[in-house]
Amino acid sequence: MKLKPTHIFEKDISNCGLTGFISTSGKLVGGEVIMKSIALMHDRGNGLGGGFAAYGIYPQFKEFNALHLMYESGMSIQLTEEYLEQNFIIEHHEDIPTRRIPAIKNPPVFRRYFVKLRETDEYLEAVNFQNMTEQDVVVGHVMRINNEIEGAFVVSSGKNMGAFKGVGYPEDIADFFNLEQYSGFLWTAHNRFPTNTPGWWGGAHPFTLLDWSIVHNGEISSYGINKRYLEMYGYLCTMLTDTEVVAYMLDLLIRKHGLSPELACMALASPFWDKIDTMPADEREILTAIRQVYGSGLLNGPFAILFGSNEGLIGLNDRVKLRPLVCAEKDDFVYMASEEAAIREICPAPDKIWSPRGGEPVIARLKQGVA
Repeated sequence: MKLKPTHIFEKDISNCGLTGFISTSGKLVGGEVIMKSIALMHDRGNGLGGGFAAYGIYPQFKEFNALHLMYESGMSIQLTEEYLEQNFIIEHHEDIPTRRIPAIKNPPVFRRYFVKLRETDEYLEAVNFQNMTEQDVVVGHVMRINNEIEGAFVVSSGKNMGAFKGVGYPEDIADFFNLEQYSGFLWTAHNRFPTNTPGWWGGAHPFTLLDWSIVHNGEISSYGINKRYLEMYGYLCTMLTDTEVVAYMLDLLIRKHGLSPELACMALASPFWDKIDTMPADEREILTAIRQVYGSGLLNGPFAILFGSNEGLIGLNDRVKLRPLVCAEKDDFVYMASEEAAIREICPAPDKIWSPRGGEPVIARLKQGVA
């Protein structure tokens, strides 16, 4: 019997690969290591997105926000740099080094700026009369650039960290950005297989805000309500993909509302009500409050995420573990990836290896005083 085309070609929505590791004692590791791990999962992507986040790579400018900018035109460069001059003291700026490779055609322009906020009247009013912090002001500028300057996008804006991403397989993106020349204590990487959102340079993972960065495998089916909830707090989703809401949601919950990473993860992947009802009274009370207060922040749909910051690395699955996540430990290193093979490629003999349960975060914190 001859098969119909619909029987031959199946939509694969389980792909995307992610990997990451942290040295909790702050040891610096070259970018070639994370490249080796993500390259092993080449078949989990389709060439429409690859990217990396690295922490500890700018020690000489660690007191400054490192703004990585992506530009699509000369006018976007001019308008953005005028905006930055008005609002920031620019300690140093330069093109982000790249190399020509056959796999990357017509890339945008990438530049980085190491900046501190300029004490303008607008800044002083925001801090003194609107009770905003310096980080709030930086977030506002990031949102304004992404939303108001056509062809300009802030790739990352944290301190002593940076994101490098684009259209291509992650091995190509790493080669394009000379990633082997960087060393960091925390690395994450992503190999994209977009299904419901476009494959473009700004839509590649990781998504970032301040020091936070997210790589994600899956689909956030609650994107609409998550997006509307975030907009009430001034976050603007402009990157045309569902993953963006996760980065902003964690900034809101942890930095703005003061939740611990454990409680923030409970808000994103809360247990079902019938499970909460069977818990001891103290746990039931906490989870009931979180679900009631942060119901619009709950992530629905299948997902596995790695969440990096200058404080550590977090891995989290959806409540029923519809996407794979494997973790391992070796000495002071913690590894997390979509596949065990991606971990063993760079850590052949881990001390411990396991698959976390759905909705239960794995949190690897940087030791105090390291960063």
